[in-house]
Amino acid sequence: MKISVRHASHPDAVRNFDSETLRDHFLVPTLFEADETVFTYSHVDRFVVGGAMPVAGPVKLESAKEIGSPNFLDRRELGVVNVGGPGRVTVDGAVYELAPRDALYVAMGSKDVVFESLDRREPAKFYLNSTPAHARFETMKISIGQAKAVHLGDPSQSNERTIYQMIHPDVVRTAQLVLGMTVLKPNNMWNTMPCHTHDRRCEIYFYFDLPSDARVIHLMGEPEQTRHIVVANEQAVISPPWSIHSGVGTRNYTFIWAMGGDNQDFTDMDFVAMDRLR
Repeated sequence: MKISVRHASHPDAVRNFDSETLRDHFLVPTLFEADETVFTYSHVDRFVVGGAMPVAGPVKLESAKEIGSPNFLDRRELGVVNVGGPGRVTVDGAVYELAPRDALYVAMGSKDVVFESLDRREPAKFYLNSTPAHARFETMKISIGQAKAVHLGDPSQSNERTIYQMIHPDVVRTAQLVLGMTVLKPNNMWNTMPCHTHDRRCEIYFYFDLPSDARVIHLMGEPEQTRHIVVANEQAVISPPWSIHSGVGTRNYTFIWAMGGDNQDFTDMDFVAMDRLR
């Protein structure tokens, strides 16, 4: 298990960050390494983001000093989305087969969590998000077909997309974690514009389905003090509550958004008028 720690940053300080410092604080550049779990612990809402990529054999979810408990999920819940080849997750003896783009919610108190690939030539890539939990709910698999699909956008604005709400109050009960996948239609590059903030929740964006020479320009910062991070395939950006979160790609892509905080109301957003952006 590998884990790094990011501390929270005040918006006044972020105004003075150069590109390298901005990336050091908010970009998660590496999520998948063969036969490892790789985590970043953010002090923004104590969110943990990471990945597991079993190749030679199964990979077990381990705890660490930064987690603060003997088992990773003693006081946490976990969202899993498979963005690689077919895989399997075993939770305390119960087996869940995850096809590409299937999700799994793993309840607080689960002790033995093991990740496996069904074909080592096409390994599964389990994208992981974890938030603190106050109660135990039911572990549940959510296929992309079971997700709540919301169609938004317009080709004239290059943002026609489908939002698949997977770990969401309308689909599965959780303590605070909310997670979904946004799939842009072909020839659409923008997401979440006009943009918004939500001071009651943080959010993490994970971008994938990008070729190696493509990039997403992720916009963040205060509305009047915007900044940008250039993001490659299978990288994530931590978005604190005071920051906008939006992006445009050099080509089509998919992203997973995950939130933790005071509430689970997907519509609880503070929209930003375009003329405020600087």
